[in-house]
Amino acid sequence: MAVTIRSGIRSGQNHGHITTVRALKTPMSYKKGVAGKRVVFVRSLIREVAGFAPYERRIMELIKNSKDKRARKLAKKRKKVEEMTSVIAESRRAH
Repeated sequence: MAVTIRSGIRSGQNHGHITTVRALKTPMSYKKGVAGKRVVFVRSLIREVAGFAPYERRIMELIKNSKDKRARKLAKKRKKVEEMTSVIAESRRAH
């Protein structure tokens, strides 16, 4: 929808009462699925304290043994496999 500047004249092009166009805030629904700073921090803290779940450890072991297809079948969600591969890469860089 294009913003038209009104002229204040009753008829013709750009007719209508002169108003100031306000910038609208983006709706909160647009932020759905984006984690905030606090949530990211809490999740990383819990991961540091609690470690990995047994199925996550198994996925990492399968990836290390280059059984990628089996790891994907176990993970179900592709994002989890990507997360585990990044964890393995980080641990290799640290040591």
